[in-house]
Amino acid sequence: MTGGPKRWFNRTVAGAGVTSALGDFAYETTTVILPGFLAVLGVPAAVLGIIEGVADAVASFTKMAAGHIADRFGHRKTLVLVGYGLTPVGQALIALALGWPLILLGRIVSWFGKGLRGPLRDAIIVQAINPATRGRAFGFHRAMDTLGAIFGPLLGIWALGWAQGFNWPDPADAFRMVFWMTLIPGGLAVLAFLVLVRDPEQSPNPDLRLISTLRGLPDRFRRYLGAVGLFGLGDFSHSLLILAATGLLTPTMGVVQAAQVAGLLYVWRNVVQVAASYPVGVLADRIGARRVLVAGYGLGVLTALLMALAFALSLDALWYLGLIFFAAGLYVAIQDALEATVTADMVRQDTLASSYGALGMVNGVAKLVSSSAVGIIWTLASPLMAFGLAAAFMGAGTLALVRLPARA
Repeated sequence: MTGGPKRWFNRTVAGAGVTSALGDFAYETTTVILPGFLAVLGVPAAVLGIIEGVADAVASFTKMAAGHIADRFGHRKTLVLVGYGLTPVGQALIALALGWPLILLGRIVSWFGKGLRGPLRDAIIVQAINPATRGRAFGFHRAMDTLGAIFGPLLGIWALGWAQGFNWPDPADAFRMVFWMTLIPGGLAVLAFLVLVRDPEQSPNPDLRLISTLRGLPDRFRRYLGAVGLFGLGDFSHSLLILAATGLLTPTMGVVQAAQVAGLLYVWRNVVQVAASYPVGVLADRIGARRVLVAGYGLGVLTALLMALAFALSLDALWYLGLIFFAAGLYVAIQDALEATVTADMVRQDTLASSYGALGMVNGVAKLVSSSAVGIIWTLASPLMAFGLAAAFMGAGTLALVRLPARA
C-alpha cells in the first residue's frame, strides 16, 4: 500500500476498536438475556431460531448493498454512523415488546444497522494499515469487539438479578429494564466513531455496477465464498447455545438461575474469543490466514458435535458445557478475524467494500438457513438431530476450504 501508514496500530484502528467495544457492549447485553426473556414470554426455540436467522439475512443483504454504495460513491463514514445509531433503536423496540413480533422487528433494525456498518468499517481499517499487518489489525479489532461482548453480558446478568429485586408484577419487566440500559453504550458508540475514526481518501467510482462487479470477482474468491457459505449453513446463532445450556441446566437449577448460568457460559465464550483474537492474527500473519481459518472451521464442527452429545447423554456438568463454549469462542475468534483477512488477499482494492459485502451476504443467507433450521428441527424432532446436522454442514465447508487452491 503506497503512501499509507506503516504502523498497524493507529488512530483509525484504535477508534474502530473502541466503537466496536461499545457497540457490542450494548448488543451482547441483549443477546445474553434474550433467550430467558423469550422463555418468560413462552416463545419456543423454533421462533428464536427464525428471529435470529431472519435478522442475519437482513444484515447480509444490507452488507452487499452498503459495500456497493461505498465503492461507487465513496461515502463510508456517514453510513457507518447510521449503522451504529440503529442498534439502540432496535434495543428500544425489544424493550417494548409483549411478544415475538416486536422482538423480531427490533432484531431486524439492529441487524440492518450491523449490516450497514460492517463491510464499510472493515474497508476503512484495511486502507488505514499496511497489508503485511492485516491479521494483527483485524485481530485487535475483533478483540476489542469481543471485550464489549464480555462486559455487556456480565452487566446484563448482574442487572437482571438486581432488577428482579423490585418484585415486578410481570417477570418480563426485569428483562425490559436491562434492555433500556443498553441505550447508553449504544449512543456512546456513535460518538466514538464520529470523533476518533478517520476515513482514508476513497475516490468515487460512478461507473461501477453491482452485477458487473460481482461477475468480475476472481474465480478463486467465488470458490472461497462457496466454502464460507457451506460452513455457514451449519454455523447457527450462538443464542441457541445459550438456550441449549439453559434447557440442560433447568431441571436442576430452575429456569431463572439456569438462564443466568448459561449467560455466564456465554461470557466465558467471549473471554476466550477476546483472548485468542490478537494471537490468532499474529499467527495468521506468520503462517498464512487460510491455514488458521481451516483449523477454526474444524473447531466449529467440534462445537456442534459436543452439543449434540450433551443432549444425547443428558450432560449438564458445568465443566463439559464450559468446554463447548470454549471451543465456540476459539472458532469464532478465528472466523471473525480471518475471513475478512483472506478476502483482502484475494480481491482488488477498488472493489474491497463490495467484496466484503458479498462475504457478509453469503454468511447472512447461510445463517438464516442454519439458525432457522436448527431451531425448527430442535422443536419438531430433537436438539440432537439439529446440532448433528449443523456439524455435518460445517464439516463440508471445512473440506471445501481445504481444497481451495493456494493461488489463483
